[in-house]
Amino acid sequence: MTRPTTFARMRRLAFATALCAAAAAHAQLPVQPAANQEALLASADPALAANKKLVYDFWREVFEGGHMELADRYMAEGYIQHNPNVPTGRAAFVDFFKRFAKPKEIQPRIAAPLVSIVAERDLVILSFVQPTKDPKDASKTSTTTWFDMFRIENGRIAEHWDCAPRQ
Repeated sequence: MTRPTTFARMRRLAFATALCAAAAAHAQLPVQPAANQEALLASADPALAANKKLVYDFWREVFEGGHMELADRYMAEGYIQHNPNVPTGRAAFVDFFKRFAKPKEIQPRIAAPLVSIVAERDLVILSFVQPTKDPKDASKTSTTTWFDMFRIENGRIAEHWDCAPRQ
């Protein structure tokens, strides 16, 4: 086995330095919200379009708008919650959010920075821009994406998943 020459080692070092410089020059691009939320509701499949609209309106009216009295319009009574901080069941969901969600004017668009809406079979996924602090330097931030996934059954939200840890 032969050892690399000094020239070969220097060439490898130069290549590694160039890669690091390129990585720094092409740092993470921020996640961007969709400019046109209404376009995200479109689907060639009418059932998928209806599922997207159901989740979109639930998010605007119940979750962001705080109108818990509208929950039965969108959520199945036996609603299953997979977020460890929120109880299962429509009534339990309503009771939980009534403690701090005060009704306000319902907006025509989702206020949170919505990136996309994806629907497949009976599932709808909303993705949002999620700002994060750098754990090594709190003055620096970056973005990632937060996902909420819903299962639709008989025209109502029957189940929800997200990536929230227990708090």
